[in-house]
Amino acid sequence: MRLHRKDWPVASKKKEAEDYGSGSIKILEGLEAVRKRPGMYIGTTSAAGLHHLVWEIVDNSVDEAMAGFCNRIKVTVHPDNSVTVEDNGRGIPVDKHPVKKIPTLEVVLTILHAGGKFDNNAYKVSGGLHGVGVSVVNALSKRLIAQVKRDGKIYEMQFSRGKTTEKMHEVGKSKTTGTTITFWPDEEIFETTVFNYDTLHDHLQETAFLNKNLKITLTDERELTPRTDEFCYSGGIIDFVKYLNEGKEILPGLSKPIYIEGTSAADAPDEQRGEVEVALQWNSSYTERTMSFANDIYTEEGGMHLEGFRSALTKVINDYGRSHNILKEKDSNLTGDDVREGLTAVLSVKLPDPQFEGQTKAKLGNSYMRTLANRIVSAGMSEYLEEHPNQAKEILKKASQAAKGRLAAQKARQATRRKGLLESAALPGKLADCSVRDAEMTELFIVEGDSAGGSAKMARDRSIQAVLPLRGKILNVERVQEHRALSADTITSLITAIGTGVGPEFNIEKARYHKIVIMTDADVDGAHIRILLLTFFYRYMRPMIEAGYIFVAQPPLYQLKPKGRKNGKYIYTDEELALEASKFEDSSKYTVQRYKGLGEMDPEQLWSTTMEPKNRILLQVTIDDAQAAERAVSDLMGTQVERRKDFIQTHAKDVRFLDI
Repeated sequence: MRLHRKDWPVASKKKEAEDYGSGSIKILEGLEAVRKRPGMYIGTTSAAGLHHLVWEIVDNSVDEAMAGFCNRIKVTVHPDNSVTVEDNGRGIPVDKHPVKKIPTLEVVLTILHAGGKFDNNAYKVSGGLHGVGVSVVNALSKRLIAQVKRDGKIYEMQFSRGKTTEKMHEVGKSKTTGTTITFWPDEEIFETTVFNYDTLHDHLQETAFLNKNLKITLTDERELTPRTDEFCYSGGIIDFVKYLNEGKEILPGLSKPIYIEGTSAADAPDEQRGEVEVALQWNSSYTERTMSFANDIYTEEGGMHLEGFRSALTKVINDYGRSHNILKEKDSNLTGDDVREGLTAVLSVKLPDPQFEGQTKAKLGNSYMRTLANRIVSAGMSEYLEEHPNQAKEILKKASQAAKGRLAAQKARQATRRKGLLESAALPGKLADCSVRDAEMTELFIVEGDSAGGSAKMARDRSIQAVLPLRGKILNVERVQEHRALSADTITSLITAIGTGVGPEFNIEKARYHKIVIMTDADVDGAHIRILLLTFFYRYMRPMIEAGYIFVAQPPLYQLKPKGRKNGKYIYTDEELALEASKFEDSSKYTVQRYKGLGEMDPEQLWSTTMEPKNRILLQVTIDDAQAAERAVSDLMGTQVERRKDFIQTHAKDVRFLDI
């Protein structure tokens, strides 16, 4: 997609192509400490960091697309978990660098902060502005092969852990141009070197949505029959919003998303130029889903562009409601939360020199983008509402209903407030609290029913372990407004026991426990209660997940006991059971007990297997991919069945157990 608008002073494509040579590549400093401190450059060495390697290389290809020189990117995962990223851009320059006197390709791959994005000549807009991308990937790969098609020839270089192993040499002729990078992640660096197809799929699909008409192909060669997906969207972010809202009930008249775009003024200084585009659509749900991007980088924590968008939306809708007497004089103004209830929006901005907070680029800091986004969205939204009065009424109606729900939720929240840590009368009656008051040392076990609760209360360490039995299934908070969720007894007990409050009053420092352990039966009902609780924590106490306070207990599924023995071995998976059983000549030599419920264990067994800190297995709940998490919660726990049905059909083969 070409991103240069008519009021941007840009050179012709031919001139730009000529200008993109060795002189375009600026060197800031050498490649140092990347292998010693990889987290500084890719955030983490977990699976998230592993996939970040792919994003860095793809970002370079996308930069070529944004500059107007690339319309195809291919990503291939090979059987040995190496990855190839190929594009049909101009190809990384191969002539000698004017300063380093070595091939520019080698400079780009071996020197940190060497790239064509520092002076805005080679690239007007780019995502990987720090120039660390491909050199970091090289440093963290046990092997990397770079191929460049340029000037009618094919050039190749090879590297190992950031060091050149084969100097650049010509390997063939080519009538086309482009860059191909193949890399093998270093198992000395990463916790895992196995790429997840779904993670790659979602990110690349998102990239295609953000770059209109850019074709991205993903192929996985690790399966017997290679799996391939192709992404290309002519509607860009309009298609993105439609995709995010698939299966949801759209407000009347809003089947076509609202689309607004604009650019900075013609006389704006170069350093304050930018473009803003947003697509938005309301559905009947009670949650907002706004995704913001800067130069195709997902800004998880928002930033100035998002602030500008949100403030403009709130003001314009309030102003329209007042001027058309939909909001009466006695009515209070709608809040931002009211206006955005049920909203799905994608905000994408492009700017020449984005300032991100941190290398992970989670938040956009350029203050002028707030003003620009506010101006463009205000003008576009005002125009839309005036031209579409019926749709405007529906938007105002939805927001007014949200306002009523908000006021009801405020009352419900007040009922859940803790009067103070030492006022035990304020705590729910079913809670068996612990004696220690230091939250860092204490744990809360959430269990289902009085039977499991009784066993857990008897088994626990009373000084540091509290137990809260839940009566019946917790409400699915994804399907109801906030005030209904907060009026439910089970949820009220949970909020009161934890102590943080919810909504505007939420304060993680008031958490009474730093370990919240969901401990449910190892059956379908237990799994259901677990996902309902996780949905609640995600929607109402997400900072608790982000702080690492939420855990899932892993009680054993079986006990395998040799004949004649009093004690047996506790087993946690079907695979482990098969392995242990294979050690016996035949099945008459042992017995297997299946634990379907925690209530089937006596307190001693429950303590030693599931609650005792030295022996237990706890899974910490994390949000590695905020977008994927949001999509999963919305699709799987929302009101529409189609997305759930698709998920079940796709993953049925992976089911761990069935109660039939």
